[in-house]
Amino acid sequence: MVQQDDLIGVTLGNFKILAQLGQGGMARVYKARQENLDREVAVKVLPPWFAADRNFVERFNLEARLVARLSHPNIVTVHDANEFQGNLYIVMQLVDGGTLKQRLDQLQAINQKMDVLEANRIFSQLASALSYAHDNGIIHRDVKPVNVLLDHAGRPILSDFGIAKVLAGSMALTRQGAGVGTPEYMSPEQCQGGPVDARADIYALGVMLFESLTGRLPFMADNYPALAHSHIYEAPPHPNTLNPALDPAVSQIILTALMKNPAFRYQRANDMAEALEKAVQSQPGNGGAAQADPARAKTMPLFTCPQCRKFNKPLTRFCTACGYPLNQCRYCGAQNPANNRFCSKCGQPLLQQS
Repeated sequence: MVQQDDLIGVTLGNFKILAQLGQGGMARVYKARQENLDREVAVKVLPPWFAADRNFVERFNLEARLVARLSHPNIVTVHDANEFQGNLYIVMQLVDGGTLKQRLDQLQAINQKMDVLEANRIFSQLASALSYAHDNGIIHRDVKPVNVLLDHAGRPILSDFGIAKVLAGSMALTRQGAGVGTPEYMSPEQCQGGPVDARADIYALGVMLFESLTGRLPFMADNYPALAHSHIYEAPPHPNTLNPALDPAVSQIILTALMKNPAFRYQRANDMAEALEKAVQSQPGNGGAAQADPARAKTMPLFTCPQCRKFNKPLTRFCTACGYPLNQCRYCGAQNPANNRFCSKCGQPLLQQS
């Protein structure tokens, strides 16, 4: 017998609950109708015990206001957040084309991996969304495929910004010694309960790219301590061992995003997207800037990658062939364009590659 959902048919504020769309560990998501504007929306409802914690309610409302200010085509729009008869809820744009998790499950069911061109399209947009949010002072903290919604055109839309931050303040729900997140996608610093910044989201983006292009997660275990140990101490499998057809340059981009030390990862999500775009475009059949304008390529000064010895353009931060940082500051760890002589962050002299 199917258990009756007591919220179906209930009106929360201006939103009449129509049907359940999904359920996670922390909330249920419903399709609802906003009656005063005659439109369908998604409503995420938290369990009633959250509303009993007034400090939690204050944090929830504050974070909802911050996230509602975000305006980006790849970030779900927040319409409202409120409390009604003991139910905290947040109202969002309805995106009903499935999730990235469902897309990956579809590929796995037919024993296929995501094509690198599809991955580049999806992850460039996700990186843009994350960079925009980070520039506005908001860290996601729980980037994972189920939080990537897809519209009917296949556009990825990142949801649940701010939810993990609020949940992290609820001690009853926080694992001892670790922040809130999903263990398979948590950065080493999250697993250790350390400070979290934008680079934790970049690590999670790297985990998702690894999963999309190899068909499996970099680390797998049936309990949190084992997963945390892997994220903190173990090297991930090289992507080419799982997908030999993968271009080594793309594999290196994944491994850079998954570096244990945040200073050695991409420092901005857009840097990772830029490296992926260049690696994909450099593959046979995809063209490239040098092919489009050979004369310009001949006159441009080039800089050698310290790892693979390939040449790169002056403003490039990561090698377009292997993804390795080209001009990393040895003092502060900042990534600099290949032609910088001094670190743009701390001003110290750089060891240039030429």
